[in-house]
Amino acid sequence: MSDFAPLLQRFFTDKLDRHLNASVHTKAAYADTFRLPLGYAERATGIAPSALTLADLDADLIGGFLQHLETERGNSPATRNTRRAALRSFFTYASYRAPDAIATISQVLAIPAKRTKTTLVSFLTAPEAEALIAAPDTTTWLGRRDRLLLHLGIQTGLRVSELTSLRIDNITIGPHSQLECVGKGRKQRVIPLQKNTVKLVTAWLTELPPQPQGPLFPTSTGTALTRAAVGKLVTPPHHDRGRAMPLADREEHHPAHAAPLRGRLGYVAGRAVSPGRRADGADSGHIIR
Repeated sequence: MSDFAPLLQRFFTDKLDRHLNASVHTKAAYADTFRLPLGYAERATGIAPSALTLADLDADLIGGFLQHLETERGNSPATRNTRRAALRSFFTYASYRAPDAIATISQVLAIPAKRTKTTLVSFLTAPEAEALIAAPDTTTWLGRRDRLLLHLGIQTGLRVSELTSLRIDNITIGPHSQLECVGKGRKQRVIPLQKNTVKLVTAWLTELPPQPQGPLFPTSTGTALTRAAVGKLVTPPHHDRGRAMPLADREEHHPAHAAPLRGRLGYVAGRAVSPGRRADGADSGHIIR
């Protein structure tokens, strides 16, 4: 009987679910990571995933899989290291529950991470951030939504996923206007809103249905925006339709199409919009004043 299949199942139900209380997104990421090596192992060994043993998943096979990610799938070294980290988590878990396979496991754990280059990310200046916010056509409903989304993202530093998951009841308007959200790692964040942001939010709320649980940034059909939709929002073709993005800035921001999916909205063309630092590195509290 395979010793690998029950271990993998317990890794998800015992470690991820019971001990770590991992989120749905984390478990989905681990599941995606394991689908790839299981398919690779079947092609390399001819053994079905249900029949694989820990002995089959030796350092040669795992090393070959990691090389396959770069040479055949075209993944970056950073992606390779992410897949390796997920596999290491499983094999570390297995090392305490399958002592008879410890020699194989230790060899897999000894596979080193690949060195990667760290790209220096600079910050958008205040005029550049203002030009980005001013690009949407505010004579339309979608343009007003997009302007607020960009403005709020720059003022608060929220990630794209945090912005798109905001609901109307996450906003409090009053003497101490603020925004509440649950961010990465399930950390609850409460962020005070600036006066100019409060004006935009107040005006925008009058254009939305009175549904507290409804998305703050809905599509025309009422569903929440996706990260891909926000990605299109900050691409050069979108700015070309705007009036405030100077030509030089459009050219400088040309590589922006993939940037938002790296995490925060502010990562545009390798330059970051941060609510806490200016381009010179000094603490500012915000960029848009």
